Amino acid sequence: MTLHRDRAHKAWRRAERIKRLSDRVVGLGPWGLGIDGVLAWVPVAGTAYSVGAAALLLSEAIQAGASRATLARMAAYLGLDSVASGVPIVGWALDTLFTGHAFAARALQRDVEKRFGRPADDTPALVAAGGARPRKPAPAQGAES
Repeated sequence: MTLHRDRAHKAWRRAERIKRLSDRVVGLGPWGLGIDGVLAWVPVAGTAYSVGAAALLLSEAIQAGASRATLARMAAYLGLDSVASGVPIVGWALDTLFTGHAFAARALQRDVEKRFGRPADDTPALVAAGGARPRKPAPAQGAES
């Protein structure tokens, strides 16, 4: 059971990383822009990135043992996102605004949370997996160096 939980939590973290890179590198309120939205305007590169990120998300979901319903929902989000990136102008605009990778990642994360709970915030594991480095705490007010 622990092995399955650890693998599922690893998938949850990887989905979070893909979600942020693809659709939320820069955020302003409810809107976000990521690599997927920027590359959507570059013919072939946008589609290649979209399909590659989709394959990674689906692979993580399969390895985490996600339900068939979750896999189907993810495939629908990712399929729409990938197909849109292949259509010039209108599709590129749709791909920029439609955060399909984020929707699919969140579906996987909900599936994992329902079965195993949300992973603990173990920053060293995130760093080892290539995640964000922990920030040094700010010095206390009035503390001398």
